[in-house]
Amino acid sequence: MSIALTGEQSHATAGPVVQEAYYEDVVRAFIIAAMFWGVAAFLVGVVIALQLAFPVLNLDLEWTTFGRLRPLHTSAAIFAFGGSALIGSSLYVVQRTCRAPLFGGPELAWFVFFGYQLFIVLAATGYLLGITQGKEYAEPEWYVDLWLTIVWVVYLVVFAGTLFKRREPHIYVANWFYLAFIITIAMLHIVNNLTVPVSFVGTKSYVAWAGVQDAMIQWWYGHNAVGFFLTAGFLGMMYYFIPKRAGRPIYSYRLSIVHFWALIFLYIWAGPHHLHYTALPDWTQTLGMVFSVILWMPSWGGMINGIMTLSGAWDKLRTDPGLRFSVTAVAFYGMSTFEGPVMSIKAVNALSHYTDWTIGHVHSGALGWVAFISFGMIYYLVPVLWRKKEVWSQALIEWHYWIATLGIVLYITAMWVSGIMQGLMWRAYDEFGFLQYSFVETVAAMHPYYVIRALGGVLFLTGALIMVYNLYRTVKSGVPEQAALPAAAAAAE
Repeated sequence: MSIALTGEQSHATAGPVVQEAYYEDVVRAFIIAAMFWGVAAFLVGVVIALQLAFPVLNLDLEWTTFGRLRPLHTSAAIFAFGGSALIGSSLYVVQRTCRAPLFGGPELAWFVFFGYQLFIVLAATGYLLGITQGKEYAEPEWYVDLWLTIVWVVYLVVFAGTLFKRREPHIYVANWFYLAFIITIAMLHIVNNLTVPVSFVGTKSYVAWAGVQDAMIQWWYGHNAVGFFLTAGFLGMMYYFIPKRAGRPIYSYRLSIVHFWALIFLYIWAGPHHLHYTALPDWTQTLGMVFSVILWMPSWGGMINGIMTLSGAWDKLRTDPGLRFSVTAVAFYGMSTFEGPVMSIKAVNALSHYTDWTIGHVHSGALGWVAFISFGMIYYLVPVLWRKKEVWSQALIEWHYWIATLGIVLYITAMWVSGIMQGLMWRAYDEFGFLQYSFVETVAAMHPYYVIRALGGVLFLTGALIMVYNLYRTVKSGVPEQAALPAAAAAAE
């Protein structure tokens, strides 16, 4: 078993090192933004879940309909909450593992922060006003895409520049995953959002792709946004914060490198499995299915590496609820990356596609993997960044963990049952060869499961609000870290 430490660990006993101050203010800002957008995204999610269960809640206002709020929820959860957590944590990790402050100084870092938050606001208002490209994910219009491209390039310059000026010769594996996330998302964003504006003073544009080519590009983008934004980026988070929280080196550094290159190569081919039984050529569908099934192996290699990092430190799961968030996230990652390849198989996909099973699968990854690994990171970083001994209340972290976990279980099980029932009802025939159920009958049958899903969302939102309160009290009332020093050490200072 090969073991490697982060830059800060490997030089812990190497004697005094002249060190410039790290830029932490911008990281604090991203953490605050992540918590704010997380609560906003979960709240909108609860609203649209209730709209599906009780359609009267659409209110007959164009700005509050499910069609406007659904992309708002999706983008707020992925790009606002997840993106802020990813960018903030990456700027924290790259400084410490490279033993160097951010390239370009605080000015470029703050441009990334304010530029990214402006992108979020522009996209959100566009969704509510109906100003989008009208594609699968209801992408923002051309001027928002162009602004994000500029911000993302500056982010790449800051991150890569810090790697180039590092004082640690070794590049820690977390930085490989963060870098793959940054570069690939830039490529996906540019190709998928190629448009021709009608005028430079208007919001209307025409997409560069059409027909089946547009569908292929859309799902090449869509699935690889999952692969590199929601997987590779958060794996970088896993590879840094679980070892730090557990006080153990990563289980196998060799496995982490194999995990990285296998994941990067295989993921990019898996998108066509979203287009089974469509006009996409059959060989392309099969190619996507095959690569999706192969993808199971490197995904589980990463899961094993994350969980086995706790070897010799399993007892910390009883006493450290923040670490429990991170480890549970890795378990959800393993479950989601098993379920995904299974659902990509054509025979299974014939039942699951277009049903709520897909919604359950997406949210087991989004809530269980993405949100939980982010919560674990935030519970670690807030005391560190605000110089506190620990989080204000460990009991509230426990409450958050169990309430949120119950919410996820209610959500995904309701959608699994609803989705499989939905698929079976759609394909049921009577003795005369006619469809046995109308579409309206399938919708009516799903009503109780929609109510359960909404309840799960309420519980998950409640847990997030508990976290925000707990961390607010940590910043305002937490014990300063100096108070944690023994009296003799304090006197010596």
